[in-house]
Formats: sequence, C-alpha cells, structure tokens
Amino acid sequence: MKHIFEKGVNSDRTLLLLHGTGGTESDLIPLGKMIDSEANILSCRGNVSENGMPRFFKRLAEGVFDEEDLILRTKELNDFIREASDTYQFNREEVVAIGYSNGANIAGSLLFHFKNSLKCAILHHPMVPRRGVQLPNMVDLPVFIGAGKNDPICKPEETEDLAELLKKAGATVSIHWESYGHQLTKSEAQAAADWYKREIK
Repeated sequence: MKHIFEKGVNSDRTLLLLHGTGGTESDLIPLGKMIDSEANILSCRGNVSENGMPRFFKRLAEGVFDEEDLILRTKELNDFIREASDTYQFNREEVVAIGYSNGANIAGSLLFHFKNSLKCAILHHPMVPRRGVQLPNMVDLPVFIGAGKNDPICKPEETEDLAELLKKAGATVSIHWESYGHQLTKSEAQAAADWYKREIK
C-alpha cells in the first residue's frame, strides 16, 4: 500500500492513519500528531479508486458496502500492518487506528474480523462494517466514536448500533456527539485527543 511512515519519539506506539473517500496518506497526519505527538505514524492510502478518488474498499452505493471487497481489503490491510511492523521495526501489538469516514469503516472492519488487530481505535463518523457476524473478543479494548447528530451519511442510529455491537464484544466505547453533519471538526478532533490522553497514554 502507498504510505508514509514517520518514526516517533515513543517508538513503541504506532498510529495507523486511514483517510476518508478522496483523501490521501497526508490528510490525517496533523490529526495524528495532535492526538499523540510522540508516536510513530503509519499513514496509508486506500488501494481502491472510485472515479479517481482513493478508498479502502468498494461500495455499491452511498452507504452500501461491497462486503466481499471489504473482507478482502481488510485482510490486505491487516497483512500490510504486519509487514510494515517488520520493515520499520515497530511493535505490532501497539497499533492505534485513527480513521475518518471510509477510513473509520476499514478500521472498524479490522476490529470485526481480526482479534487483537488494534490496541485501540478512534473512529470519526464510522458505520457498522458488517451485520450478523460473530465478533472477536474485545474485552477492555477502548474505542472512541466521533459522530454527528445530523450526519446524513452515518445516521445516529448507525452510530448507536455500532457502539452496541462493540460493547457486546467487550469493548469500552465512548461516543462524542456534534451537530456538524459528516464533517470532522476541530472540536471533535480535540475530544478524541482528550479521550486518548485520558484512556490510553
């Protein structure tokens, strides 16, 4: 996968940055540094192109995922993280995902499909990756969800459903609500940073 790796001061922790539709591997680096200025950064570009816009997996329509491709791309990303940990010599067990929109969805899919794939996850405006599947044990895994009460793409019920599924699998979930639609705001980013410093660092 096309990516950027920056070695941090605290090389034990690595932030996996996953952009939204049409983004690039540079988009979330400022957010990553805001959340943990000392961690390694592994920022990826999605391998799927939708009308020239990078994505991490295909969709059939707005809000309708191509599940077959989602499963394939989730495994691809999980394999890539393992390979990158060997290449850059970071601790695979200390990877924290920070994703927005499509990037949050693939991060959520990692949690749904691979046990212990992430140390914790910060998901900005995610949807439920898949329904009707058995989730791995996530006991004590911290998850932050940033959501919009008036988000037209990821409706509040979707957020609540995702939180409930994660909680049933054992995760500790915190939801931060705003009223700016699908936008990732500075105040939401600050709430994520505050949560991370309280729960993780």
